Amino acid sequence: MSGPPAAPRPASAETASGRGTGPGPERFALLLSPPHARTGWRVLPARVLAMCAVELQKLRHDRTELYTRAVQPALWLLIFGETFTRIKAIPTGGIPYIDFLAPGIIAQSAMFIAIFYGIMIIWERDAGILTKLLVTPTPRAALISGKAFASGVKALIQAVVVIVIAAALGVGMTWNPLRLLGVAVAVVLGSAFFSCLSMTIAGIVLTRDRLMGIGQAITMPLFFASNALYPVAIMPGWLQTVSRINPLSYQVDALRGLLLGTPSHLALDYGVLLLAAVLGIAAASSLLGRLAR
Repeated sequence: MSGPPAAPRPASAETASGRGTGPGPERFALLLSPPHARTGWRVLPARVLAMCAVELQKLRHDRTELYTRAVQPALWLLIFGETFTRIKAIPTGGIPYIDFLAPGIIAQSAMFIAIFYGIMIIWERDAGILTKLLVTPTPRAALISGKAFASGVKALIQAVVVIVIAAALGVGMTWNPLRLLGVAVAVVLGSAFFSCLSMTIAGIVLTRDRLMGIGQAITMPLFFASNALYPVAIMPGWLQTVSRINPLSYQVDALRGLLLGTPSHLALDYGVLLLAAVLGIAAASSLLGRLAR
């Protein structure tokens, strides 16, 4: 007499779910097919983060740049700020002149870092790095954006140094976290524009010597043709017109309103800075191929 029939074997999880009924190659199709490479704009966040990480690594290994770049803003605040605070020669709306000056020096320090950023891209061209970057599927605008916002990271570190110096000199600034976040955004956007301006000039002149000369020629006019040192209202009419088209003026206005609580136009300031950064990225991207030839 035969024994009881054997119980049927339970179906495997793969068979029950319908994934293991096909032939062998189809069953392992997901394992054999490599994932699609991220191309185009999908790599933009990774590129920006990578460039920022590179800049932070440079500062971690050599902090000399931080110390040397802190000398100039300290002199502006100590000598220029303290002197004009005593003589009361510039109307500042009832606040001490050194308080009025501090946001302008933050913007100036960030601009000085960014305005010579094109030298780095010329060095990368000479070293053959730029050509290798251009043959990757990363869009040129993504490469420029990464470099632009990496300069913003360096400028942000410099801004922190200037804020610490200003606080040590008794400048009455807010420590509201949301306002400080707004300060960081303004510094990064302004630095992104000026670094793109530098890279655009690099794409035109193609050499480091010419870029250094042009950078030095336009840095101080941009600074003095803004509201960093004095209110726009006391400027001559032609200089007021120049100041209204100078992105640095909008950056200073935002910083002054956020740090000191003075009347400002934050929506307009951020709008101009964002538009300037986008146009700067577009201009520098269009000339990147010419730089690499």
